[in-house]
This record gives sequence, C-alpha cells and structure tokens, in this order.
Amino acid sequence: MDKVSVKVALVHDWFIANSISGAEKVTLKLDKYISRNFDVPDLFALTENITRSNLNIFSGRKINTSLIQKLPFGSNNIQKYLILIPFAIEQLNLDKYDLIISSSHIAAKGVLSSPDQLHISYIHTPMRYAWDQMNTYIRNSIYKSFGMELPLRYFLFKLRQWDFISGHRPDFLISNSSFTKRRIKKYWGLNSEIIFPPVEIERFDFKNNRSNFYLTVNRLVPNKRIDLLVRAFNKLKLPLIIVGDGPEKISLMKKANKNIIFYDNASDQYVEELMSKCRAFVYSGIEDFGIAPVEAIASGAPVIGLRKGGLLDTVRCFINTSKDEIPTGILFKNQTATDIIDTIEWFEDKKIWRKFNSQDMHFFSKKFNEESFNSKLNIFIEKSLDDFKKK
Repeated sequence: MDKVSVKVALVHDWFIANSISGAEKVTLKLDKYISRNFDVPDLFALTENITRSNLNIFSGRKINTSLIQKLPFGSNNIQKYLILIPFAIEQLNLDKYDLIISSSHIAAKGVLSSPDQLHISYIHTPMRYAWDQMNTYIRNSIYKSFGMELPLRYFLFKLRQWDFISGHRPDFLISNSSFTKRRIKKYWGLNSEIIFPPVEIERFDFKNNRSNFYLTVNRLVPNKRIDLLVRAFNKLKLPLIIVGDGPEKISLMKKANKNIIFYDNASDQYVEELMSKCRAFVYSGIEDFGIAPVEAIASGAPVIGLRKGGLLDTVRCFINTSKDEIPTGILFKNQTATDIIDTIEWFEDKKIWRKFNSQDMHFFSKKFNEESFNSKLNIFIEKSLDDFKKK
C-alpha cells in the first residue's frame, strides 16, 4: 500500500505500566503499521501512566485520555472504575478523524463514530468477565466477600448488554484467533477476520541446550489459573519458574514449595534466555491467543497446555500430529492439577522432550511473525477502505 494522507485515531483500552502485555504489544505494531501507510495516528486510551516512565512504548508521544485519568488512582488502578468504563470511552472526541482503529479487550471498540468515519476494531476478546469467565471473576471479587454478589451480578448483566451493543459499532472486526472469532460470533452474532498477533520470532534462540526446569510467563490473575500449576508442581517436586506479576502473587507464593521460583521484574533478555533453556513451557489458562506460548515455540521449547482456546491455533499436539506436521507441544484435556500432573509425569518418564526438534519448531513459529501480520492487515484494511467507499 502506498502511503496515504488520512487522519487516524488509534484507540486502546489503557496503557498501565504494570500490565503491558500482549494487547499493548499488538497496539504498538498497529501504530507502526499505520505510521508507515497513513499519517502518524493520534493515540487515545481510557487512562495511562506510561508517558513519564521507562515503559513508554510510544517514545514520548501524547496519549489522549478519558475522565478516569483525573480520578483518584485512575491512572494505575482503572479496575476501581469498572462501572464508569462504558460511559468514559464514549466521551472520547474522535470527530476529526477519517479512520479509527481500535485495539480492544474491554471497551475501545465502543468509541462513538459517524457514518462518514471508517472504524476497524482489532478484538483481543469480548469482555471475559461479562461472559464465559463471569463466575471466576465473581468468585475472586472483593465485592463478594462484602456480601455484594447480587449487585455485582446485576452490574455484569448490564455490562453484557453494553458489550453486545458496542461490539456492533465498528464497521469491520478483526479477531486475534479462531477462539476469539467463535466467541465474537456467539456473543455478538458477528463475523470477523482472523489475523494472528505479530510475534517477534527473531528475538528467540532455539539452539541452546535444554535444562531440567519448567517455565511459565503470565500475568498473575485468577483466569490464568497459575494456582493449578503451583498445586501440580508442589506434588511433582520439579523445578518451576514463574515470571509475572499481579494481584495473586502473594497468595501464590505462600502456597508454593521451594522448588517454585517467582520473578516479577525479569528483563526481556532474561525471559528469552529462560525460554531457550527450559525443558518445557507450561500454560494452564484458557487464552484468547497467547503470545508467550508462541515465543516459547520460537525458542524450541515444547508447550504443555490446556486443549482449549487460542492454543489450538498455535500448539500442534505431539500425540495427534501426522508425519508431515511439526509437533510443538502436548495438550491436556481438563483444567485440573491432576491432568497437569499426569501429563508432566508421562512427559518426564518417557523423556518426551527429546522428540521435539527445536529448529523445526522455530520454523513453524514464523507463520506468526510480524511480516505475516502486516501482510494480512494490509490486505484487510485495503479491502475495508474500498468497501467503505462503495457504501
């Protein structure tokens, strides 16, 4: 695509220093793509606290924020204002933009636009805690302990309604995986185009000798189910390294035996080194896509994970692969500590890690690289612009 002068707004839910993860990395790649092909976009979010930190992924550019930014703790604990999020995202003024691209895991898709503005939304997930993970969210919510479960359930009921309505606002939808595509169809009744998130495959070294420890890289939040890994490895007594931070960290550390080590401030370089040496990468949550497992595959580390969600796009199970397929991991059936224990005991007893070829796995991971992402995004946006002009 030749560079076109089009005024663009790039909207993401939030940019908070302690939760820069896959969705934010995708937003950064969207920004790079837009800047190459259109005018450099103006940035919008509900709230942010990265512009004055060393985690500023946008090199000092201004991020326009909502009314939540000025509320107490709004810039670093937006979850306190969950009830305000639908209202706040609708107050962002995007009137002067020809093209709006949103990167949404909660609310960014819900910005208001006119019939003359093209809005394309990259959907990381419909609101998890309003839909299929509602009961997990309620079970771990502080409001339940204060006897406010019923009001919370009613609020989530209203939030589901807004999520459905706001899902229909963009003109075109992109889903980050087959799993997300199915969820968008189920909850919103809409079709979407799958474009996998871009993974920086070249960062990862697949040539190192593998060690005997297991690794997971995750936000330590309830839906990631790190508690299952802790319970499993307490019994297995095998070394496990957990990289990540989040509200469950203290609780998990109290439950973990000495064979489990936690790192919350590991550098990218150290994570790359761990991935290149671990015996396997373990994953117990239901992920919409899961960038970290692809990074592990690029490092030559087999993934041991749950046979659900985004892993079905990225992990080729050793047990079920045909002769012309490249196995990249092992998938267990049930989200239980017992299934994790049984799988890893078999993996250890049969020395299954020896049956994976690191170079082949690295080659397989290239289908998720930035070049593939840009190529598919380019085709999709060109077609969307053409279709929009015809209408």
